[in-house]
Formats: sequence, C-alpha cells, structure tokens
Amino acid sequence: MWPDLINGSIELVGAYFTWRNWHELRQARELRGVYWPTVAFFALWGAWNLIYYPAIGQWFSFAAGILLAAGNLAWVILAISLQADKAIAEVLDDL
Repeated sequence: MWPDLINGSIELVGAYFTWRNWHELRQARELRGVYWPTVAFFALWGAWNLIYYPAIGQWFSFAAGILLAAGNLAWVILAISLQADKAIAEVLDDL
C-alpha cells in the first residue's frame, strides 16, 4: 500500500506543476522555449498509466494520474491551439 501512496503523491505534485504550466501558457498566450512533443510524450505516458495502475491495484496512483494526464493533455491542446491561431494570423496578415 505505501508504494502506491508514495507514487500517487508524486503524481499529485506532478499534476500541480502540469496544471500550473497550463495556466502560465494560457496567460502568456505564447509558446517559446518549449519543445512541445516532450509534453505530448508525457501525456501519452500518463494515458498508459491510467490503464496500468488499475491493473496492478494502485488506485491512489490512478486517481492522481487522472489529474496529471488531464493536465498534460490540456497543455498540449492549448499549445497546438495557440500555434494554429498564430499560423492563421500570419496567413491573414499576408493577405
């Protein structure tokens, strides 16, 4: 039981930082100095953990992992959206 609590606690801290990252990106509205595929990879890993944790009975890690995976996915979606908005604005400026 204690390995699940330790791992789940680490996942919770990661979830806090991930959602904080999302908030900062949302405020800045600019993607600079970040290689977004890294976050996409960790979002995919988080999704895998949502399958893996229940399979090994780590329910606290699973619950915390939901928050972490959702934060990573939200960040990736926001980053892609900002890049798409930027590309559209550049095309419209060229008209």
